[in-house]
Parts: sequence; structure tokens; C-alpha cells
Amino acid sequence: MTTLDVPPDDPFGRHNLPYGVYTVAGQAPRVAVRYGDHVVDLGVLLDDEPTFGQGSLNAFLAQGRDRWIEVRARITEALKGDVPRTAVHPLGSVTLHLPFEVADYVDFYASEHHAANLGRLFRPDSPDPLTPNWKHLPIGYHGRSSSIVVSGTDIVRPTGQRKASSDDAPVFGPSTRLDIEAELGFVVGTGNPMAEPIPVDRAEEHIFGVVLFNDWSARDIQAWEYVPLGPNLGKSFASTISPWVVPLLALEAARVATPVQQPTVLPYLALDEPWGLDIDLEIAWNGHVVSRPPYAAMYWSPAQMLAHLTVNGAPTRTGDLFASGTISGPEKEQRGAFIELTWGGKEPVDVGGARRTFLEDGDEIVLSATAPGPDGARIGFGEARGRILASKQGS
Repeated sequence: MTTLDVPPDDPFGRHNLPYGVYTVAGQAPRVAVRYGDHVVDLGVLLDDEPTFGQGSLNAFLAQGRDRWIEVRARITEALKGDVPRTAVHPLGSVTLHLPFEVADYVDFYASEHHAANLGRLFRPDSPDPLTPNWKHLPIGYHGRSSSIVVSGTDIVRPTGQRKASSDDAPVFGPSTRLDIEAELGFVVGTGNPMAEPIPVDRAEEHIFGVVLFNDWSARDIQAWEYVPLGPNLGKSFASTISPWVVPLLALEAARVATPVQQPTVLPYLALDEPWGLDIDLEIAWNGHVVSRPPYAAMYWSPAQMLAHLTVNGAPTRTGDLFASGTISGPEKEQRGAFIELTWGGKEPVDVGGARRTFLEDGDEIVLSATAPGPDGARIGFGEARGRILASKQGS
């Protein structure tokens, strides 16, 4: 047995306990929680091999909210005393994997600041930068779950068709306007049957936890393809998530009211007390922090996004992931995508002395975040890291 000495204000202390999947050399993947800089194997800690002795959180997620509450209480109690030495691994000695099998993936567009900025960029002559439907429903698109990768996975520059306004015809080649979108992803633990929508006031029974999410975006490919059906190849090549799933149960102290929603939303989106999350993100570009987006500014809440996703009768499943869309605040230094931060490439930002607009080969992006925890502590989310590699298809 061993005692784990983790300060109570550590961002990965007992008030957090995010879930992930790890391996050590020569062994199969297993489920764990992060406690300080320790990776604690849950199959050993809780003697619960059927649930945690496998390479995915899905079996645990499918057991539902009562079980999530029970297990969290058991982990918290177990970590107060001595734990089996064989359950504990230093964080630096393990390999972290995609924490759950992603069943389906939808990306929303929930930031009014982001949507308005893009409206001003793309529709400068329009009297309203928002589309007519924007304040009535959370707009989203369906993405590819198979292209979601864990932090640390290299991202190959995508290739596709693009057409600038000055081009007579489309051309084919690597994207020249490769971008990021700093987002949060919400993990569905238990889904809903077809034709039985999830009411907005019961979303918390279905949302297990939160990951950092980078929706890599090829803006030139996206601009040429998206009319009339929306994003496709400009998004589907890769999205990066953090390896730790912070349980929604750990984020009670981070709850805040959403911005006032006017006009009044339809009843299926209405909550007596609409809630968002006070999560502060940070974007580092080649080690230099270029933006700090605030999730608290998001117009549409996680509960509203899930209710809207299912209101037409669409089913969800264990392991479904829905993302928030780019997180942006009212200030320039709070913009969560480089197309906004550089105003379409017209206003380069300083990255370690270099004036930059979009991503170049070799660039590395790291998203990180924290949120308020109990008694003044902070909740850590780890990081979503990715480095850009050159296109495999040449110019």
C-alpha cells in the first residue's frame, strides 16, 4: 500500500478526479482517474474489473448517473487513505489514449461573439451579422467521429478543392488557411431511444463530462464547399480532444447563468434557471499564449444543445460527443479561432516575434483550461495538443 500526497488545491485533486484510459509498456489499456500527477487504476483501486479493466470508458458511461455518483464517492473515499501500490503510476510513465469510443459527433455554433464576428467578416454589408435563425436555435453540423483523436496526435495538413475570389476555377492542393477552433466537448453517458427527445431539464442525467476540443478547420476548403449544406471536408480531417474527461459532477462550483436570451426561446429550450459553465480556456501557439476564450460567455448552454439535438426524435448513444463550437468572448484577445483573431488574415498576430495568420507546417497548438472548484480551488482539464505535419499529397 502507498499514500498519495496531493494538496487539496491541486487542479487534479479529489474535487476533480477526471477519467481517462492509459497503458504501461506491455499491458492492455485500462481505465483510470488522474489524481495530482498520479494515474490511478480504477480496476485495482475499486476491485471492479468488469467495468474498468478495459480500454474504454463506455461500459461505465452506459451505467447511468446513479452509478457515476456512486463510483465518484467510492474513489473519493478510497483516496483519503492508503491505496494499492499496483494501482498507481506516475503520469509521465504512461501513455494516454482516446478515453471513450466516440459513437456520433455533432458540432454546434453556440458563441454569439464568434458568430457575429464571422458574420461581419463574410457578410459585411448585412445589417445584422447573425443569421435570422441564430437566436432561435443552436445551429450545428454533423461531423465524423472516426477523425476524433487524442491529444498529442499529429495533424496532417488536409488537401482539397479551394477557390479564391480571384480564381477563375477551383484548384486542388493542401489547405493554405489552416485554422483552429477552441471548444469544449460534452460526452453523452446514456442516450435516448429514437422518437423520445431529451427534455432540456433532464440533460444532466445524460451528460457525463467535458473534454477540451480543437475543431481543426481548413478555411479555404470550407469556404468553397459549405454552400448550401455546410461544413464537410474542411472539418472532417481531424479534431483533437483532451485525454481526461472531467465529470459534470465535478463542475458544480463552475455553474453560472447563461447570457440573457432574447427573443424568448421556444418552450423545449427553456429552463427556469439556464446554466452555463465558468471555464477559462487558453490557446498557446508554438508555446506563446495568443488568446484566452471564456466559456461563460456562450449564448447556448450544454443542456439546450442536447435538447435541440434530440428534439426531432434523433437518438443518442453512449459515447456520443457534441461540441460547443468556437468559444469567443467580446474582446479581441478572447477570440477562439485564428480567422477571428487575425480578422480573416488581415491583422497578423505576434507569435514569438513572427507575424502570423494561419497555421504553418511544424506549428503546435495547445489548448488548456481551468474552472472554479470548491473552497477556492481550480479544476484542471489537461490539454489538447496537436502539431501540424506537411500534406502527404504535395502542392
